[in-house]
Amino acid sequence: MIKLANPSNFLAFANKIMPWLIAASVAIVAYGLYLALYVSPPDYQQGETVRIMFLHVPFAWGAMAGYTLIALSALGTLVWRHPLADVAARAAAPIGAAFTFVALATGSIWGKPMWGTWWVWDARLTSFLLLFFLYLGLISLWQTIEEPSRAARSAAILALVGFINIPVIKFSVDWWNTLHQPASVIRVGGSAIHNDILVPLLVMALGATLVFITLHVAAMRNEILRRRIRTLIRSQVEGGVEV
Repeated sequence: MIKLANPSNFLAFANKIMPWLIAASVAIVAYGLYLALYVSPPDYQQGETVRIMFLHVPFAWGAMAGYTLIALSALGTLVWRHPLADVAARAAAPIGAAFTFVALATGSIWGKPMWGTWWVWDARLTSFLLLFFLYLGLISLWQTIEEPSRAARSAAILALVGFINIPVIKFSVDWWNTLHQPASVIRVGGSAIHNDILVPLLVMALGATLVFITLHVAAMRNEILRRRIRTLIRSQVEGGVEV
């Protein structure tokens, strides 16, 4: 793993595993959708609308995991000066924002028949919307600050400050009275979901995770190449000025 800290080694590693990641992502997501749409039964209360959960929950988990990855990368930038830390964080931000948007959209679609409204300003939904804005803020910082090291430090500080929102999202249903249902998959005493629904959900969660990893590795590869091209252009320009 230490060798992967070298951008050239990471590029070689990414090129090798990318076909395997794509194949695994497609296979697991396809199998998960088959289980979710054709094998899993309707819920006795929610009926067919429960199938929205098979997209909503995995993408919500992925959105939170993506921001956690960015926060860990921020530590790598500020504390350990890891050469790929800012690359990893910057590559994860748009993917995390997309996952957050899908989770918000599917949650709203699911909430309409269950709650009678598309949106409520309760703790879980509001904190998750804040997560989306944090992603957008990070993306904006990287795009507006031209000096790479200063952009990396600023984004890392924002990422670490914003990370406090992750436990708020996780425990909001326990700390406050909300419309959102409490934890039912990972909880003390075991899952409250029947295996006929739990198994497809976990398969879809694995598929969403593989999709995130695949997109992230591809985005990191593109970001490394983008920075190399930018460095090459800058060196050529500076060389031309000197001449």
